[in-house]
Amino acid sequence: MTLERWIRLIAGTFILVSLALSRLHSPYWLLFTAFVGLNLFQSALTRWCLMEDFLRKLGVPEGGS
Repeated sequence: MTLERWIRLIAGTFILVSLALSRLHSPYWLLFTAFVGLNLFQSALTRWCLMEDFLRKLGVPEGGS
């Protein structure tokens, strides 16, 4: 899988897990959901994502044609 697909998978997983935790444990988990959304928003504007840096260091291949 490419870097972009990994980032989408991780972000989607974080959102779904935090929504489940907000339902089962505490509504404060929705703050984590908001954090993930804000991070996606800022990465779209700045073209920088910390998760992308982590995944690159782990050797995840970049997408290319």
